Amino acid sequence: MLHQFSYAAPRSKSELFSILDDQGANAKVLAGGTDLLVNIRNGVMKPRLVVDIKKVSGYQGISYSPTEGLIFRPTVTINEILRDASVRDHYPLLQECGHDLASYQVRNRATIMGNVVNASPCSDMAPALLCLGARAVIASSKGTREVPFKEFFTGVKKTVLSPTEVLESIVVPASSAGGRGAYRKLKRINGHDLGIVGVAVYIQGDLLRIAASSSAPTPVVTPDLPADISVEDAVAAIKKIISPISDVRCSKEYREFMVEVFVKRLLAEVRK
Repeated sequence: MLHQFSYAAPRSKSELFSILDDQGANAKVLAGGTDLLVNIRNGVMKPRLVVDIKKVSGYQGISYSPTEGLIFRPTVTINEILRDASVRDHYPLLQECGHDLASYQVRNRATIMGNVVNASPCSDMAPALLCLGARAVIASSKGTREVPFKEFFTGVKKTVLSPTEVLESIVVPASSAGGRGAYRKLKRINGHDLGIVGVAVYIQGDLLRIAASSSAPTPVVTPDLPADISVEDAVAAIKKIISPISDVRCSKEYREFMVEVFVKRLLAEVRK
């Protein structure tokens, strides 16, 4: 028998926070639902209440300014990101990662918030956010707090969010605009599939960052590296922070090998 749950669709932040304060861990927030509803169907999650935030006032849209940077709100879908001119012009690495997330149909529902809150080690959007130095703005009835994305993930399917908090926006700083980046994802098949390995490389001025997914319990990013670092040292820097495992999709040795291959290819691409 399928798990039964109640449903709420608050229209204001105060109503949302009141529900979360009352229900705590018994409630799960729904933005797009492409992860949550699958987990409920498979019995991985059994919430008493699903809280749909798509109608909450102020939780829609993308904005950009040269001073504040890029701001994603909770209901922004991946396809909205792929169509947005400000993302394309200033932060194209986000669109590179978005293109590899599932299928067009799924991207119509899937949100960037849901992708990172799900905290899968193979998150497609996390490598770009890590490379770009993005911040998570977390809200609750007690106020807001900001956390860098390199501190947002705490383990497999775990984040710094408490049951009464919501990821209210993602801020990509103005200082990260205009850099060059690229992303590669290894899959078992062409088309829609979970990543075996994902690697993003980002260069802006004298700074280089490399991020990887499906290579550790969480998506990871290197410390800031010099843009002219040798290929060998760049590979060593990312290998120092990954800890791949062997599973039904591939061995840890193959993951390590493909991270190195992708770093070499991507460095050559972004340095052109």
